[in-house]
Amino acid sequence: MIKPWIFEFMQAPTPSDEEALPGTVNTAFNEGYAFWLEAERLGFEGIFFSEHHFGHSLSPSPNLLIAALSRHTTRLRLGTMGIVVPFYEPWRVIEELTMLDHLTNGRLEIGFAAGVPQELQRIGLGMEEARERFNEALEFLDAALMNPVVSHSGKNWKLNNLNLMPGVFLQPAPPKWTTVVSTGSAQKSAHRRSKICTGFESVARISEIFDVYRGECNRLGLPSGPDQLAIRRNVSISRDAAEAREEARAAKAATLKIVAGDPRVVDRASSTLDAPKAGAGFSLHDDDYVAGTPAQVAEQVIDQCRKCGAGHFLAMLGRSTSPHRRESLALFGEEVIPQMRRAQIG
Repeated sequence: MIKPWIFEFMQAPTPSDEEALPGTVNTAFNEGYAFWLEAERLGFEGIFFSEHHFGHSLSPSPNLLIAALSRHTTRLRLGTMGIVVPFYEPWRVIEELTMLDHLTNGRLEIGFAAGVPQELQRIGLGMEEARERFNEALEFLDAALMNPVVSHSGKNWKLNNLNLMPGVFLQPAPPKWTTVVSTGSAQKSAHRRSKICTGFESVARISEIFDVYRGECNRLGLPSGPDQLAIRRNVSISRDAAEAREEARAAKAATLKIVAGDPRVVDRASSTLDAPKAGAGFSLHDDDYVAGTPAQVAEQVIDQCRKCGAGHFLAMLGRSTSPHRRESLALFGEEVIPQMRRAQIG
């Protein structure tokens, strides 16, 4: 079985008339809310929101979206893929996540990420410093997920017997995720007992990353099956295959603008032998753009998941400003999801 998720980027509108912006933003949130409620009816596993700042996305505080949606859904799993840890005090992150686990009645998924270099730089954080803060914060966060009274002594935080509130998660062990773009990060995630999610890359490169993760989990005696692995893909779906392919081309062009200047983006992905290097980089590959009729999309999704062994598929279903987005959601939910849930992986 492949579990189907929505990956919500919340594309920011760009109206020519600045005076119309407040109303446009409000409409985007209202339409997004209706879209997410429909996702529950259509049988999606859940929604992962992204966190981005200073342009492109209307999701700088995705936990607010989770809180708003949590009280009007009953089945959807809800999470952030992932919280940009270097921006925050780790004790504050855990307290907020504990609240969300209760607000969602135990449907919270916890995802962490190191952040996008361009966004980090806007507040004076270089990637090396951000990675250092990220790694140290993860030590604190992992400890706090096990025990609400935490002591920590590191370069950035020195805390003694900190009593975190509300203190107790509703779930005994909320699922923990890390976004990765390198084999080194995948290997570290295995040690942290974290599931991993990735995108952008070719299926072959993702398989390399997943193989390193699986190998490390096996060495440690930890689960390493499809349920530990997720891929995120742009999906363009239509009754008209040519129309879907054209939408996918536009989506790739938009992504290229967003990642322009990201020093991690390389023409060719580095070899698995470079695993220890933190910033090994990633490439933007055509495999990231799944397009076609419902039958063609289902075939591509299942094929990619089988080849790399992923048991979770996160679908970016069109730009949030697209007038065809609700139609895409219905086609995916009604015709693709049943095939995904019947598919055998591993």
